[in-house]
Amino acid sequence: MPPKEKPKKDYTLKVTSPDIGGRTVIGSDKLTLVEQRQFLYVRIVRANGLAVNNMTGTCDPFVELKIGNYKGITRCFEQTSNPEWNEVYAFTRDRLQGGRLEILVRDKESAINEIIGCLSFDLGDTPTRFPPNSPLAPQWYKLEDRNGVKVAGELMLSAWIGNQADDAFSVAWHSDAAAVSGKSVTNIRSNVYLSPVLWYLRVQVIAAQDLAPSDKNRKPEAYIKAVLGNLVLRTTVSKDKNPNPTWNEEVMFVAAEPFDDHLILSVEDKMGANKEVCLGRSVIPLHQVEKRLMPQAIGAQWINLEKYVAEGEEKTEVKFASRLHLRIFLDGLYHVFDEPTYYSSDLRATSPKLWPEKIGVLELGILKAEGLLPTKSRDGRGTTDAYCVAKYGRKWVRTSTIVDSYAPKWNEQYCWDVYDPYTVVTIGVFDNCHLQAGDKNDGTGDPRLGKVRIRLSTLETGRIYTHSYPLLVLQPNGLKKMGELHLAVKFSCNNWINLFHTYSQPLLPMMHYLQPLSVYQLDSLRHQATYILSLRLGRADPPLRREVLEYMLDTGVNRWSLRRANANCERVMTCLSGIVVLWRQFDQIRHWKINSAITVLIYSLFVAMVMCPKLILTAFFLAPFVLGVWCFPKRPRHPPHMDTKLSHAETAQPDVLDEEFDSFPSSKQGEALKTRYDRLRGISGRWMIIIGDLATQLERIHALVSWRDSRATAMFLAFCLIACFLVHKVQFKYLVLVIGTYAMRPPRLRAGIPSIPQNFLRRLPAKTDSML
Repeated sequence: MPPKEKPKKDYTLKVTSPDIGGRTVIGSDKLTLVEQRQFLYVRIVRANGLAVNNMTGTCDPFVELKIGNYKGITRCFEQTSNPEWNEVYAFTRDRLQGGRLEILVRDKESAINEIIGCLSFDLGDTPTRFPPNSPLAPQWYKLEDRNGVKVAGELMLSAWIGNQADDAFSVAWHSDAAAVSGKSVTNIRSNVYLSPVLWYLRVQVIAAQDLAPSDKNRKPEAYIKAVLGNLVLRTTVSKDKNPNPTWNEEVMFVAAEPFDDHLILSVEDKMGANKEVCLGRSVIPLHQVEKRLMPQAIGAQWINLEKYVAEGEEKTEVKFASRLHLRIFLDGLYHVFDEPTYYSSDLRATSPKLWPEKIGVLELGILKAEGLLPTKSRDGRGTTDAYCVAKYGRKWVRTSTIVDSYAPKWNEQYCWDVYDPYTVVTIGVFDNCHLQAGDKNDGTGDPRLGKVRIRLSTLETGRIYTHSYPLLVLQPNGLKKMGELHLAVKFSCNNWINLFHTYSQPLLPMMHYLQPLSVYQLDSLRHQATYILSLRLGRADPPLRREVLEYMLDTGVNRWSLRRANANCERVMTCLSGIVVLWRQFDQIRHWKINSAITVLIYSLFVAMVMCPKLILTAFFLAPFVLGVWCFPKRPRHPPHMDTKLSHAETAQPDVLDEEFDSFPSSKQGEALKTRYDRLRGISGRWMIIIGDLATQLERIHALVSWRDSRATAMFLAFCLIACFLVHKVQFKYLVLVIGTYAMRPPRLRAGIPSIPQNFLRRLPAKTDSML
């Protein structure tokens, strides 16, 4: 029996039909793109006058909430009868099995957690509260014992039925995460983050004056070292080896608000290969640096340098008059990239004065995931604790973590203001590995389960897109489908004039074109921005960890990948395939290889356009209109998604993937590194030949008038003189008619050899003769 073929994975986009339609929007309803889920919210505020333990004479109270099989426990306060918890608990209503809510106030010091008092509520009497209704005010309730007798102490609380749009949803302890406790509870909560405002800090070093070298018998080799945080940049060594060197160079940093850091500028004297001496330095607080908010020049300034005193040395009063001439400012006229340009979610300049008007709103509903694969082991079985992160502009959102589920349901909705349709919203799915031991997880990062990108310009305005996106992760052992993510997306436009006007505007702020930054600068500054974001958002609660930001921001997109190189070549060939097909069709027509009637028809159209030239422009504009109308019924109905065939992800060899995931610099040694180097040399050699052939053809065209081949140049100039005379005497349409008739001549009048112009051009010399 032949072996059965493995079923192919389904990597396609699917249309879904979630229960989100047909609901009337009421007030500030924020759940128009997700399925509403109802929760029983219980807010435990504080207690007063609790009875003390007869044995210890103290009271260490905590509260226990019980509904059916669900149980929640508050923090425990030591030695107080008036604790204040102010904690919220959320129980999923459709999973509640009991009909009563029991609240027990216990004493921790008791051997059996003695009950100080209790309360009981019937869930049928619980009020319902949905936004935009005001929050329910908590009330005092007198505690009772097991028999319903009033005891000392009272408890302030409130309980209500709400949905995931409630303000308490993001801060509540959820019954779905009953296995999570302690400090890890904060790691499962949803949250909204704002990236800090990023600026380009530009330091243009002009010159220094009156430097005092440590060795007066040698000429100083001075350069400037700039330090901001953990980043150090240097200028080149000045060509002026004297106490008044000049540089006229610029170094750039990325700075984030609030400006807590200081910029340290020091003039260093290069004494040798590994030795340098500080000739003076200056510490500049960033909050004192001038900001450029409009296109205007910033003046230069002289700053005094201080004598650098190493640790352990005594400070002495020394007259020090060295100065540094520079221009320093925070530039707000550029957009600070933290993402690749073609995946950017925001293209605005830092300066709010240069922002365009808002054109619409993006609404995103993160519904659920299905078929997630286990990524870790717990209690001897595989499990996944999934959460989503979405990024658009400066706003990041993180959903709650659904614990121990391969089919988590979030049903959380978020919205963003849109300023440019040529932007991308990115949604990533991760497995939370910080639930059991707080932050002590041996440095393990949250595994990535896949990513979805949606470009807003591919969405129709006002339409709700509900699709299931495959979660694809490329690993060293191949492509892997981690599950499917269900999303609902809507792009609403409130200003059609501004929307159409954006298509005529530059993609980036004007300063990117008037004073462009180099590709190397942009790449370096983007890595600085990513590092700053990872530091700032990593200090939030719950934090957005570094591995999450790097995956969402595609930090390794510029690394060499043979797979992506082949895919890009195929993309170019696909774009040119239409021209190639048209040329082949025309070549067959002009060689009379297709039906003769078609050839005669094409030739008749050609004669009509030559005799009536006005038809040429008419046909030039009419053709794309007809083509666009023809393609309208076949227009894409869904947003684009990851194409595994286009990316060569399914067919990539293991060695190619291992090279792609290798670190930079490479961690490989020996034969593996030699094999990759030889393969890269082979690919580069083929590209070298292609580029060389293109250069040869261009040099031959240049040789027509350079007199490199005097006979060929003389013949070409004579041809140009005769052609000039003919063009002047003969009407242009008759010349075109003759050339077209010659091109469409029947096969009997053709010869199977190259034409005279081709033969002439191929005989011209090129600079390949001068190549070593």
